[in-house]
Amino acid sequence: MSMTTMTAEPARARAVLSNEDFKLLQEAVLYYLKAHEDDPISSKYSNLYHRLGSATRR
Repeated sequence: MSMTTMTAEPARARAVLSNEDFKLLQEAVLYYLKAHEDDPISSKYSNLYHRLGSATRR
């Protein structure tokens, strides 16, 4: 008979992306921004670029 121990705390979540992944994504978004400056959606990519930058500083 197997006994299972119940813990009050859930298992800690693992990070899906590393800091290096965020830096690579930020670099890719910057490349896109430079190539598509006149695109109306570029402001959304600019916001994403800055959010990715703040994620790497955590």
